[in-house]
Order: sequence, then C-alpha cells, then structure tokens
Amino acid sequence: MKKFRYIMPVLLLLLGQACKEEERLDHMDANAAAPQQVSNIRSTGTPGGAMLTYKIPSDENLAYVKAVYEIQPGVFKEGKASYYTDTIRLEGFGDTNEYDVKVYSVGKNEKASEPVSIKIRPLTPPVISSFEALSIEAGFGGVKVRFKNETEANLAIVLESDTAGKGLNAPLQTFYTKAREGAYSVRGLPSLERSFSVYLRDRWGNKSAVLTKKITPLFEQEVPKPFASLRLPTDSYLPVESAYPMERMWDGLVDIWIFASQSTALVQWFSIDLKKEVVLSRMKMHQRSPNYTYGGANVKVFELYGSNAPATDGSFNNWTLLGKFQSFKPSKLPTGQNSAEDYDYAYTKGEDFEFQETPQAYRYYRFKTLETWGGGGGCHITELSFFGKF
Repeated sequence: MKKFRYIMPVLLLLLGQACKEEERLDHMDANAAAPQQVSNIRSTGTPGGAMLTYKIPSDENLAYVKAVYEIQPGVFKEGKASYYTDTIRLEGFGDTNEYDVKVYSVGKNEKASEPVSIKIRPLTPPVISSFEALSIEAGFGGVKVRFKNETEANLAIVLESDTAGKGLNAPLQTFYTKAREGAYSVRGLPSLERSFSVYLRDRWGNKSAVLTKKITPLFEQEVPKPFASLRLPTDSYLPVESAYPMERMWDGLVDIWIFASQSTALVQWFSIDLKKEVVLSRMKMHQRSPNYTYGGANVKVFELYGSNAPATDGSFNNWTLLGKFQSFKPSKLPTGQNSAEDYDYAYTKGEDFEFQETPQAYRYYRFKTLETWGGGGGCHITELSFFGKF
C-alpha cells in the first residue's frame, strides 16, 4: 500500500502536465527579410521547355525557388522547387523562340527576393515535331489518322470536316493520346468526297499547323450472318451438340459465349468460313457478360489469319497472318476491377479491332488465342462480327 501511495502522485503529476496546452513552436519569422537570390543559373532546352539549374543561397529563411514565365501572350506559368533541390523544370512552350524567365527565392514567410532574369530557348515542342508525321487517309466508312509521338507527350488529335457541305470545317472528333505511335479511325460517314482537316493540340493550348485534304471514305458494310464453322483437325472447339457450340458466336445475340474447354491449353485456335471472299476492314468482339469482363477466358491477345485454300491437315500452311491484336481496357484498372466504361466498351458495344493495312480478300479466317485476361486456357467470346468490302 505504501508503494501505491508513492506512485499515484507521480502519475497525477504527469497527467496534469500532459493536459496542459503546449506552446506552439513557430519557426517562421514574419519580419525576416526576403532570402538571398539564387546564383549561377543555367538553362538546358528540352522539347517544349527547359531545365534550370542554379546555386542555392545559404539562407535559413529560404523555403523554395520559383520561376515565372509567359508561354503565350498573357498566359503565365510558374515552376517551383524546394530548397532540397537545385533544378526547376519549365514546360508549356509552343515554339522555339527565346523567352525571358524570372527566378525568385521565396522565404518561409512568403517574402520573395528580387528576380534574377535568364533567357531560355525551348527545343521543338512535341505538338510541332509530331505534326511532321501526321497523316490522314480514306478509311472504311470514314477516315483514318496516323501519328507518331516520339516523346510520348500528352496530345490531342483534333479532326474536323465539312459535314454540312458549306465549305466550312467543323469539329468531328478529338482523340487523346500519349502513345508513341498509332492510328485512329472515324466511321459512319457516307462514301462522298468532302474536306477533312487534322491538327495537334497540347495540354497548354498550343496548336500545330493544320493538314487539310479532300477524301472520299471507302464503302464499308457488315459481313452477313450466320457464317459457317470450319472444323479443322488442329482446331479447338466444343462439339456441335454441346450447349455452347462455336456457331453461337455469330447468331446476332450478345447473350452467350463460345467456350473452348478450360483444359485446352494456350496457344489454341478455331476457323471460320465467311461464305464469300471479303476485304476486311475491322472485326468486332464482345466479351463474356459483366461478371467475367476483362477476366477469365476472355481473349486478351490474339492473331487473325486469312486463307482461300486452307490446308486440310489443320496446319498453318496457306494461311496469311493479317495482324496481332491486344484487347484494350479503357479504365486501365487492375484485373478484377472494372468501370462502367469498361463494361460498355468490351461487353455491350463490343471492342473493334482494326487492320493497320488493308488486307487482300479472303473467305476463310483463323482466330488464334495467345493470351486470356485470366491467364488460363479456354476461350470466351460472346459475339463476333466482321466488316469490310465484298
């Protein structure tokens, strides 16, 4: 009991001290002068910008360094860096002209030093350099835009057209990308000559020159269904009498799936007879229902082959590779997580796979599954459709 009496006063004293309001430790001196200027500033041009390096002043009041610059008339930007680094990145320039940049040292009390001025000259910005490889051409049911984006910058590809026939181009569609290269298509246009224009825009509003051409979209139509199955010796498919025969892939209903047994190891393939020679422009594939979209045996990577005289032994003799394709997930969420856009794109509307180059006409096509979204064997496809000219 005596020991307990000694401990209690000590605990109460400690608790009392803990309950007292602690005084705030304030390291900011509101009356401190602005910090010293940075020195020895150097500039290295980058595509559409520059990198500034400098010597940081030995000043306890320094919080950060900022650079203020004008990328367009009346449009100012700031680049900032803490006192832990000696580098600031400048970006957003739309040309290679010379620009004035003012560099400030800013204190913990937000007081800024007098600026140090430096002239910088950006390298050719992506919105300009990428325009050199930009092209537009006739496509099936519309037009196709091809691009190269060596720096993988965030760019908008703006397509316009004289859809009203009044000699004035109006916005048709805008594609956003940071891919190194690729192609985009606009479909649903009549096969009539009209003016099309395309240009690039970056996220700071800088624009490239405008490429304008008169183009007549190629006529495109859907290949009539039903197709016919082509059951070759090496193909993978369930028997006709099963609940999910391959013929259900082209019954016009997005409600069921073709199922190659889960025990079927990848790589595996099946073959189709379109009943006539067709110059394909694209193929549309619907994944299995929402509970399985971007998972399970839904196809992730595949190849498509064409032939007019397929080998009867099931080999790839007389088959021509038309392209290798990869399924795209709009949200880019991890496997097992899907957005409403993912479901709409892959299941409801179906994913379009377009040929980069127009192939010759073939009657028979072979679908070769290389990889599924779930990583296992088997193959789920709710519906397949083909488009082109025949």
